[in-house]
Amino acid sequence: MPAEEKAAHGAVESRGLEPVPDGERGGRVRELIPTWVAANISVLLLTMGAGLVIFNKLNIWQVLVVAVAAPVVSYGLVGLVSLAGKRGGSPGMALSRAVFGQRGNLFPGALIWVARWGWETINAVSGAYAVLTVLDLLFGIKSNTALIVVTLLFFVGCTFVVSGLGIKALRVCSTWSTYLFGAFSVLVLGYLLVTTDWSAVLGKPAGSTAMMIAGIGTIAAGGISWVPSGPDFTRYLPRTASAKGVVGATIGGAGVVVLPMVLMGAVMAVGTPDLAAAQDPVSFIGELLPTWIAVPYLLIALLGMLLINSMSMYSAGFTAQTLGIKVPRAWAVSVNAVISLVFGFLLMVVATSFFGSFISFLTLLAVAFSAWIGVFGVDMLRRPSYDGAALLDTTRTSAYWYRGGFAWQAMTAWGAALVVGTLFTKVDWFTGPLATTWIGENGLGWVAGILTSGALYAVLPRTASPAPAARKTAAEPEHEPAGALSN
Repeated sequence: MPAEEKAAHGAVESRGLEPVPDGERGGRVRELIPTWVAANISVLLLTMGAGLVIFNKLNIWQVLVVAVAAPVVSYGLVGLVSLAGKRGGSPGMALSRAVFGQRGNLFPGALIWVARWGWETINAVSGAYAVLTVLDLLFGIKSNTALIVVTLLFFVGCTFVVSGLGIKALRVCSTWSTYLFGAFSVLVLGYLLVTTDWSAVLGKPAGSTAMMIAGIGTIAAGGISWVPSGPDFTRYLPRTASAKGVVGATIGGAGVVVLPMVLMGAVMAVGTPDLAAAQDPVSFIGELLPTWIAVPYLLIALLGMLLINSMSMYSAGFTAQTLGIKVPRAWAVSVNAVISLVFGFLLMVVATSFFGSFISFLTLLAVAFSAWIGVFGVDMLRRPSYDGAALLDTTRTSAYWYRGGFAWQAMTAWGAALVVGTLFTKVDWFTGPLATTWIGENGLGWVAGILTSGALYAVLPRTASPAPAARKTAAEPEHEPAGALSN
């Protein structure tokens, strides 16, 4: 087997930022379904569903609207941006070099990389709490500082191994976790149907429309954080893969988990009103479910949270490489692993409110990513193809060097959107000056960010390359096959 094929199909994926040649693009659109199912297997969705009832004061029908709308909006964006992966064959933040310039891309890349630290920390903490809850349920072992450190090390270590192996390992784990989690979720749902006081659930009065819109933004924030990573999981798809199929599989894979999990969390909140405010977002499962359901369900959810972090670290490895960290992708993820350990320990031992910290993080995460989404999305509409050689060439000879390494139009739109989104944002420790406006009260700062960056980038003069790239890779034909984006 040639060396380039081993990079993709070996036990450990060694391919980094370089475009995937057409000959190695054996992926199938349907493989995206378990990928995005796995990206959402988290008991945090139960906690977030409970928060919609307790903090947003929504009734079950409003929660249903939120649970349907949030994945459609957020993973619709993921699916659309994922099309750049099959078009260019490279990870998302490598393709971003074509938009922002070789040096300019360092700024959104660094911000997105840092944002991933928080997401990976949240998931590491949730995974550690799941292990602690299982130990308590089975053996009566109570949490302590030493055990917290051990469980964090265990979770992050497993994450590092899976993400380091690469795309093939992620696909296998995602498929099996999808089957297992789906089966046990049906079991939990059946238990709730029988034991829940439905008169209390259905009799809850409706909350405000503003809180419902804000709830959509809160649930959607998790999906928005995956948008720059979308191309990472489609770069092995053939160029002729159905664009509609990619978007549909992405939304469907996420929605089939988000919808029931958020609804179950809302139903659970009726019987456990302190659920959303708990420091430990996992142990309530042991209180609400019998041990014979709770233990296997938590173990499968633990696998899901491990996969979420593995996928995030997999993409973070690419992002680190685009920032100039000269190590193989499998080792680049180690930086995020260490950071997850440190921040996770602080969140579990020092922080006083897990849910408050989590929602504040999600809000800021959505704003940080939305500025990039608007610019990159508009650029996708304009750009017929990506130059693989220019993506890897970080010198002045690159076609994506632009002016001094920066595409000032993209940088201007991105920076303006960050400011605008922040002005409308309110979290526990920060309130923007426009947070009390209709946009701010409805939690739409991230929407303002996308619209600002997209509109501004669209009206600014086109970014011109100084000269065509001198070389082309085998993976980059001059133009994409007809119909590749329209079918």
